Amino acid sequence: MLANRINHFNQNLSIPVSLPKGIEVLNPFRNPATSYLSELFYKKYYNDQKARTLILGINPGRFGSGLTGVPFTDPINLEKFCGIENNLPKKHELSSEFIYHVINAFGGVELFYQKFYFGSISPLGFAKDGKNLNYYDLKGLPEKLMSFIIASLQTQLGWGLNREVVFCLGEGKNFDFLQKINSEHKFFNKIIPLPHPRFIMQYKRKKLNEYVYEYSKQMKN
Repeated sequence: MLANRINHFNQNLSIPVSLPKGIEVLNPFRNPATSYLSELFYKKYYNDQKARTLILGINPGRFGSGLTGVPFTDPINLEKFCGIENNLPKKHELSSEFIYHVINAFGGVELFYQKFYFGSISPLGFAKDGKNLNYYDLKGLPEKLMSFIIASLQTQLGWGLNREVVFCLGEGKNFDFLQKINSEHKFFNKIIPLPHPRFIMQYKRKKLNEYVYEYSKQMKN
């Protein structure tokens, strides 16, 4: 079952190279509570062999998947929409707020997760000085992570995910990096960039419904 493959992948994530001084790796699956919730989620929504289309984010942050082990899913949405009770602090995370607007517009969690699987260019996150760090924020870090990123994508695509199209969250550096590695490794036939959820919620919130419609339109094509 796909759920077993995902859970095994998550439980065995590690970065096999030394990182620049001061960079902390965020591995939520080392936390037993987070690991348990993540396993429950995937067994509930991915316990089959259906092919999904991949949606690639940047890397996990501390307050969404960093807490729940489920990409773009904060503790509130994990309980409210996914039906998985938890004792985590009930605070919303901006990207998760937006994504669940999209999921609900698509028809709800059952329909959405039957068709899509969220991943990240780097499936582990990073922090520096106590703050989230994107893999592309520090000069030289993407190069150090390259073998880890490539191997992670190859493993996930080996599960039978759709290689015709991938959705990239982020129209700037994340998209540029994915285009670069895709030109060499031919992972996907087509990459569709979408505005990053956090950007929308921070700077374009007044147009939230327009962005939800844009996401839904692209994903239903």
